[in-house]
Amino acid sequence: MDFQMKRLHNGILEFKITRPEKRNAVNFEVMEGLSQAIERAKETDIRALVVTGEGEQAFCSGGDLSVFHALRTEGEAYRMLSKMGKILHELTILPKPTIALINGTAVGGGCEIATACDFRIAKAGAKMGFIQGSLAITTGWGGGTLLFERIASYHALKLLSEAAIYRAEQLAHTGFVHRVVDRINEEVVERFLQNELTIHSSVLSAYKQIQIRKWASSDLWEKMDQEIKQCAILWEAEAHHEAVASFLNKK
Repeated sequence: MDFQMKRLHNGILEFKITRPEKRNAVNFEVMEGLSQAIERAKETDIRALVVTGEGEQAFCSGGDLSVFHALRTEGEAYRMLSKMGKILHELTILPKPTIALINGTAVGGGCEIATACDFRIAKAGAKMGFIQGSLAITTGWGGGTLLFERIASYHALKLLSEAAIYRAEQLAHTGFVHRVVDRINEEVVERFLQNELTIHSSVLSAYKQIQIRKWASSDLWEKMDQEIKQCAILWEAEAHHEAVASFLNKK
């Protein structure tokens, strides 16, 4: 199985991508697993959801190009992109605290997953970047729209437009990374949430609902879907397929 889901003590649910040999890249099985984790996290015994990756090298390297490069047309791309986009929208509006525990490199779609979470804790030195532009596409799972919701717009535009790689420490000042730690483990999460874990879960959900209502009134999903549609158009272009082929040949 390409993912693992387990309930830790204190009511924390951990979802882990377990494809270290693929740098924890997302395939359709991982998508389904994340969707299951979100549904499980809605249950009353869960207080928070943590998303992470297996190993010390990668949190998530984005979509598995060896799988998704077979998608050639705008329609094929949109079906895949919108599937993951809807999952990330559900993750975003989950009425529980969510944490991306960034244990290693998070690039492309990996950064989009992290952006969908409320908080991001990163291992010192972890490399991160919205590198989609280097593949002649935009963020395709709605992560660009979410980034503008999470941090100041000038930081968001810079991170997206540059398609560059940064270290966790560099992203802390933008508000994208909330805490940089030397070692990633569940104790890090418990320390980060130590005050929240003393508060009744219904209170935490009520506060999250304030933010969810704001997003609902501003048509968050519609904005994400427009982003996804634009990416699908770019996906079909030859420039994207050539860029992906060049990237896969280098590997």
